[in-house]
Order: sequence, then structure tokens, then C-alpha cells
Amino acid sequence: MIYKNIFKPIFDKSVALIALIVFSPIIAIVALVIWIFVDRDILFRQPRPGKDGKIFTLYKFKTMSDERDKNGNLLPDEKRLKGVGKKIRSLSLDELPQLWNVLKGDMSLIGPRPLLVEYLPLYNSFQARRHEVKPGITGWAQVNGRNAISWEKRFEYDVWYVEHISFLLDMKILWLTVKKVLVREGISANGEATMTKFQGSRD
Repeated sequence: MIYKNIFKPIFDKSVALIALIVFSPIIAIVALVIWIFVDRDILFRQPRPGKDGKIFTLYKFKTMSDERDKNGNLLPDEKRLKGVGKKIRSLSLDELPQLWNVLKGDMSLIGPRPLLVEYLPLYNSFQARRHEVKPGITGWAQVNGRNAISWEKRFEYDVWYVEHISFLLDMKILWLTVKKVLVREGISANGEATMTKFQGSRD
């Protein structure tokens, strides 16, 4: 497909570069706020699987503290995500550093969200198809529930996107993403600070 293989990568990198320039004042402000109120290490770095399961380093603004219990274990997400960090995440500003991932070619603007490496052996053959394309900053699952939907439904949306990828669909997702961010919908699963861990499902 011409759009998927040629136009989309060019579009991704062009928009990412422009966005990094346009949003540079916001990026600088968010970085300063995190440095003051959350952690001196402003970036969250984590290995994530990309296209074909290839591992890359994902960048996000750090929104959770590194608070630990008396045994040295990290506290639950809901206890580490609070105050300024919670506000930044609710506005999706923590995702801005991923524009650098797009510029590097690790990610696309639109695609299935890159999940944890530990989930790779848990996917069934259908769910694993989400890795046939580059992961995205936002995607079809994000505009249809984000973290508030079940894992099975989320994977259904991801694979549907893989099978129906097009320029018009990407533009629709971008528009719906802006609307979702403005109303701050689907940030967390019910009763969770973020999203419950994927435990695997039957093939």
C-alpha cells in the first residue's frame, strides 16, 4: 500500500518535527514543572516492542514518583501518581517526548500503542498482529475507550486498525484524539490509576 509504506512514514516524521518545534515552549515548561515537583530525572525511559516485535526505548515525561515501601518495593501506581504528575497525565502532556520516537522512526503518529515487553509471549496469534505496523502515540483503541476498555476489546481495535489503515482513518483518529484529550476521557480503567496488567487470554 502506497500510503502505508511511503506516504505515512514521511507524514509522520514531518509532523513530528513541526510539532516538536511548535510545542517546544510547552515541552520546556512541562519539563521544568516535573523537575521541580516530581523528579529531577524528568524522562521516563522503558524498552517497548515496536514493529515486528523489535525492541526500542520509549520516552515519556515522568509523572509518577519513585516512592517505595519499607521493603524497597515501588508503591502502587495510584499512590505514586498524584498532584502535578496526575494533572500532566490527564492532559496527555506526558506523551510529548514520543514525538522524538516518531522522528527516529521507532513509532508512528497513529498505530497500536506500544505495550510492555513482558506481554510479548502472552499474545495469541490474533493479538500479535498488532505488531505488523509501527506502534503509535495514539490509535484506534485510544479513541474508542483508551485505558477504560478491556484488553480483549483493545486488541480487537488494534488489529482492526492494522487491517484498515488509510490516510482518512489516520486523520479521523487524530481529530478524535484531540477531542478525547480535551474532555479527558478514558485516562484510566475503572478503579485503577492507569491500566490493569495484561495476564494473557486464550487463543
